[in-house]
Amino acid sequence: MTPLGWLGIVRLGLVQSAIGAIVMLATSLLNRVMVVEYALPAALPAGLVAWHYAVQLSRPAWGHRSDRGRRRTPWVIFGMVTLAAGALLAVTSVGLLATRSGWGFVLAFFAFTLIGAGVGAAGTSLLALLATRVAPERRAAAASITWIMMIAGIVVTAGIAGALIDPFSLERLTAVAGGVAGMALLVSIGAIWGVEGDPPLPEPIQAGPVPGFGEAVRGMWGDDDARRFTVFVFLSMLAYSMQDLILEPFAGLVFAFTPGQSTQLSGLQHAGVLVGMIVVGIGGSGFAKRVRGARDLQRWIVGGCVGSALALGGLAMAARVGPGWPLSANIALLGFANGVFAVAAIGAMMALAGADTGREGTRMGVWGAAQAIAFGLGGLLGAIGVDLGRALTGSTTDTFLVVFGVEAVLFLAAASLSLRGLGRRGRAWPVAREAA
Repeated sequence: MTPLGWLGIVRLGLVQSAIGAIVMLATSLLNRVMVVEYALPAALPAGLVAWHYAVQLSRPAWGHRSDRGRRRTPWVIFGMVTLAAGALLAVTSVGLLATRSGWGFVLAFFAFTLIGAGVGAAGTSLLALLATRVAPERRAAAASITWIMMIAGIVVTAGIAGALIDPFSLERLTAVAGGVAGMALLVSIGAIWGVEGDPPLPEPIQAGPVPGFGEAVRGMWGDDDARRFTVFVFLSMLAYSMQDLILEPFAGLVFAFTPGQSTQLSGLQHAGVLVGMIVVGIGGSGFAKRVRGARDLQRWIVGGCVGSALALGGLAMAARVGPGWPLSANIALLGFANGVFAVAAIGAMMALAGADTGREGTRMGVWGAAQAIAFGLGGLLGAIGVDLGRALTGSTTDTFLVVFGVEAVLFLAAASLSLRGLGRRGRAWPVAREAA
């Protein structure tokens, strides 16, 4: 089987961009609209987003199915169609939710179920395809390229959607969401078509028979390195995700940003993530020639976690200071630190998945499920913390100060966990050497 070239990797990156663009509508823009424009409790969109992450507990099953099948492409396309349909139904539910109709809750629940299933099927199969078809020496670069392209897709979509949605109306929201979902679907299908190979890959696509689902998961969990990495993914992503659903409401409630301005602020955060990933991709490769690659990756992870904690401390101060605080610069710094942490962790993840030929889908599915649990729980905790804090204290500024402070502490805990993992054997997860 011929490994994918750079063009093939970039084409798969376009699919990742399309996934990010559609998910941004549901987890960022709709969250802001529900909380600020329609005065719905922040726990409602947070609960829906948490549910879409709960649905992604099916990721190991999607990955295992693609391990056993002839091709992964059909699972990617199926996931993208499901994701686009879910996003459009979620937008439709907003009008019903605004009237406090019970059917709005039913439709929103169903829509976010489709969103979760679509992300699980498309995302897991796409990453498994990368781990299967990319040469070992290119896996880390491929992970960086596809993730950077996903962030770029979010940045572009947030900028365009933010510009088109003001002055806000439900009709404008529907038109913008339909355009984004339709374009993302077309781009993803065109990008992945033919990349996997024609005729189909031989059966099975990996060396050796694939065990049953339960046996495959138990075998992975029995690997000490894979198990420790799963715990690390959960804890670090819990810290990573807690600010996700409250940044735009924070900008609207404390700084009086419009929907378009807060959406563009989210785009600025993702632009910072993009820059952080590029810096690590370039700097990490250069340093890896002179130091142990695994140890170097771990330092980037720790540095990104500490930087994220400092940026969140700044947001806690912003809640107290108010409009005089340089909010845009603070958000950009948070994004940059998040990007530094994320790309190093993704490089380790790709290498660890590729270390077990023929089980890439199952491994990526398990780590995707751990990330989904952390993201769902983190977003829900952040939003509920805001609701409870405002109800109990009556102070929006004090509430955001405490919530951002807790998130900063979680990032420091993740950094500490990473350092302890590095020190156990004098090195990081051993297979991560390949990622550097």
